[in-house]
Amino acid sequence: MRVLGIDPGSHKTGWGVIQSEGGRHKVLTYGVICTKADTTATRLCDIANGIDEVVHTNKPEAIAIETIFHAKNAKSALILGQSRGVALLCAARAGVAIFEYTAGQIKQAVTGHGRAEKEQVQKMVQFILGINRPMVLDTSDALAAAICHAQMRVTEQSTFLAELAASRRISKQRLKRYSNHMDDI
Repeated sequence: MRVLGIDPGSHKTGWGVIQSEGGRHKVLTYGVICTKADTTATRLCDIANGIDEVVHTNKPEAIAIETIFHAKNAKSALILGQSRGVALLCAARAGVAIFEYTAGQIKQAVTGHGRAEKEQVQKMVQFILGINRPMVLDTSDALAAAICHAQMRVTEQSTFLAELAASRRISKQRLKRYSNHMDDI
């Protein structure tokens, strides 16, 4: 499965694309959409154009993005919400499935701790994906969202298969064949 993670921001929107097969993840590409425009509307347009290009070029099967959080500063939350809305709009226009995760879920999936610091997340993203060069936090946060989605999908499939096996509605041989083809679904 090809997953695009997005970390929206009003001046920098991080993005990263991974290919996930079972529990293994491979980074395909990543980057940051930087806006230098003077007005909010123009910055949002720049973000939309950048995300549209990333989606068109990489053809993800799913897009993972962090859910809205409670910010101490209402103005910052509003600006982040606008950038996030643009990302959701681009995904919806492209017809790509959108999955939203809390910051805690993303950090838990990548570091094993839901309250990890951004630098910890970045180091684990680099370790998981085998990235040896420096990257900005916006990009590592986007890749962390993609990894979170891929891992959640594997967990959901494993749970579903275990429930099928427990219900004894499916033979062990058929269950094995089915589990080998779960990625095709």
